[in-house]
Amino acid sequence: MLYQIHELGHAVMNPLANWASAVSQLFGNATSPLAYVPFAREVAAGADLMVRIAKDYKKPAFNIDATTVDGRVVEIQEEALAVKPFCRLLHFRKRQALAQPRLLVVAPLSGHHATLLRDTVRVLLHEHDVYITDWTDARMVPVSEGDFHLDDYVAYVQDFIRLLGPDVHVLAICQPTVPVLGAVSLMASAGDIQPRTMTLMGGPIDGRISPTEVNKLAMSKPYEWFEAGVIDVVPFNYPGAGRRVYPGFLQHAGFIAMHPEKHMQSYVDFYENRAHGHPVDAHLKFYDEYNAVLDMSAEFYLETIKVVFQDFNLPNGTWQVHGQLVRPQDIKDVALLTVEGAQDDICGIGQTKVAHALCSAIPDAKRMHHEEPGSGHYGIFSGRRRRENICPVVSAFIRANNG
Repeated sequence: MLYQIHELGHAVMNPLANWASAVSQLFGNATSPLAYVPFAREVAAGADLMVRIAKDYKKPAFNIDATTVDGRVVEIQEEALAVKPFCRLLHFRKRQALAQPRLLVVAPLSGHHATLLRDTVRVLLHEHDVYITDWTDARMVPVSEGDFHLDDYVAYVQDFIRLLGPDVHVLAICQPTVPVLGAVSLMASAGDIQPRTMTLMGGPIDGRISPTEVNKLAMSKPYEWFEAGVIDVVPFNYPGAGRRVYPGFLQHAGFIAMHPEKHMQSYVDFYENRAHGHPVDAHLKFYDEYNAVLDMSAEFYLETIKVVFQDFNLPNGTWQVHGQLVRPQDIKDVALLTVEGAQDDICGIGQTKVAHALCSAIPDAKRMHHEEPGSGHYGIFSGRRRRENICPVVSAFIRANNG
C-alpha cells in the first residue's frame, strides 16, 4: 500500500506543481506584465518553492562533456561499456588517447543515482581513465530479469574488474565498500586477477565501531520489522511491476528525517533568495540530485541489513558469497587506502579504517589511512574538502601504486 499512497500523492501534486510553474512564469518572467506589479517577486518565489516541493524529480544526467589534462581541454564521450539487468558500466572516454591509470568507481546502491558522484568524477577525470557503476532503478527492471541479491552485487563488481583488467584501480564510496572488499577478497582467494589499488571511503566495514543513528536503527529493529514495514511491490505503471522493492521515497524520507531542520532552513533560504533576486543555483543543483531517488530490490536491501548491519558477517569472518567464504586476509598484492570524515554521522570513525586489520597480509608500505578534519559523510565525495584535500590524496596513492 505504501507505493499506492505515494503514487496517489504524486497524482494529486502534479497538477499543483504545473499550476505553480505557470504562476511563476506569470509573475517572474520579464516579458509578462504581471512581473512588474507589487510583490511580484514574492509571488513568483512562493510559486517556485511550491514547484520544488511538489515536483517529481527524475534521474539527472552526468553532463560531463570535457575535462582538462595538463592544461589542455579534452572532450569526453559517455558510453556504456557493459550492460547488465541492474547496472550499466559507464566509461567517460576521452576522445584523445592518454596514458592514465584506469579507475573503476563503484557508486553506492543506497537510494540515490550514481550521478550523486558527478563532482567526484569531474575531479578524477583530470588524472584518470574513469569508469563508474550506474545502478538501475529496480522499478524499471522487469520481473523476468530475476532477483538481485547482495551476492549478485559482488559478482557484478568482479565481472567489471575482470573486464577492465589487472591494471585497474577500484574506488568504493559508502555502501559498496563491503561488497567491493568482498569481491577483491574472493578474487585473491581464487588466484583471480586483482586491482592494483583498492580505496574504501566512508563505508560500514564494521558498524559496531562508533555506531551512528543509522547503525543503531538497524541493530535495534529485528529483521522481520524491515521485511514487513519497508518492503512494497512496484505498481503496474512501471516496467518492474510486481517486483518487491525497498522504495526510494522511503530512503529519501529517512535522509530528510536525520536533519529536518537543515532541509527546512534550506527551503526557507531558497524562498528568501528567490524573492530578493539572489542566486539559487546551489540549492537547485543540490536538491535536483538529492531528491532524485531509486528503488532497491527487496532481497538486496534486506540481505544488506542482515549481513552488514546486524550480523556483521564480514568482520566476524562468517560472510559467504555464493558458498565461498570471504577472507580479506588473503589479499596480499592490492594496495589499500581508507578514507573517513571526522564528522561523519552515517559511518562512524573507525568503521572503514578497520579494513586494514582485516586485510592483514597487505604490506605496510602498500597501505594508508586518511581522516579528513571537519568533513561529514557527504563531504567525503562532494564539496571543497573533497576537491582540495581528498581527491589529491586518492590520486597520489594511485600514482604511487600504479606498477
